[in-house]
Amino acid sequence: MNRRNLLGLGAAAALAPVAARAQGPAWPTQPVRLVVPFAAGGPTDIPARLFADEISKILPQRMIVENRTGAGVVVGTDAVAKAPKDGSALLYTTVAHSVLRPLFPRLPFDPVADFAPVSLIGVIPMVITVNKDFPARTLQELIEKLRAEPGKHDYASSGNGGALHLASELLLRRANVRANHVPYRGTAAAMPDVLNGTIPIIVDVATTTLPFVQRGETRALAVMDSQRLPQLPDVPTTAEAGFPGLEAYTWHMVLGPAGTPDPIINAAADAFGRVAKEQSVRTRLSDLAMRVVDDQSPAYAKSWLDSERTKWEAIIQEAGIRVD
Repeated sequence: MNRRNLLGLGAAAALAPVAARAQGPAWPTQPVRLVVPFAAGGPTDIPARLFADEISKILPQRMIVENRTGAGVVVGTDAVAKAPKDGSALLYTTVAHSVLRPLFPRLPFDPVADFAPVSLIGVIPMVITVNKDFPARTLQELIEKLRAEPGKHDYASSGNGGALHLASELLLRRANVRANHVPYRGTAAAMPDVLNGTIPIIVDVATTTLPFVQRGETRALAVMDSQRLPQLPDVPTTAEAGFPGLEAYTWHMVLGPAGTPDPIINAAADAFGRVAKEQSVRTRLSDLAMRVVDDQSPAYAKSWLDSERTKWEAIIQEAGIRVD
């Protein structure tokens, strides 16, 4: 028996208790839908499919990714809110879920009351980045320049009210400086103007910004996390740059419909948590700049979601952010 087979047997043995717990009469008999409210092949879809494939090996039913896009994340999220409360449909979503209520007051569901947190998978930090020729080599120098020239400089985002916009506003308000927001239809549309210097500043998700920084096309000033990125070992965290607690991420979380029995929620969390502990999975997620969290329990997911909701609702209110 080769080494790969031995490793596979070891993983199966470690995960067997999850399958045993999931085989009770409460667990759905049909395939489990993991609804991703983003397009197939994107940065949220890829980890979701990784987990679905691995979990399918240990649960009695297959887990199938279903991409449900439309109205931002609203269509896919609504589908899970109204799904049967039997574990047959779960939502794989991001930080976008924490800002639905303040940005979209007339939703067909309640982002809080209609969902039960299952598991926080991991976080991908934002990186504060500038054009390679912009005269700021540190975060402190950027803040000093913005303070000396209030309202003179622009920053790009992937859209009004999106994660990049909110993270940028968090930075500006924490540092008590001003810059002008220029929203684009996605990061791909924004980056050409960042690269040519038309828009000198962007706070972007590490997954997206890493290639530009590594090629020397942009300059990373700080990582908005408590830990440095392995891919950018020389770039300080915001705490190391003089702004402790200034953290912003896009994170990946699994939720189920509110009212789903606790044994099903716990079994699902157990499955995601055990897969997240596999070294091969952690390596693949690290390649996407995701830091896997140590606690995948429903309690931790709820605590994280509540904290993020409080933080971003305050920023949205202070900055007067509206989505038309």
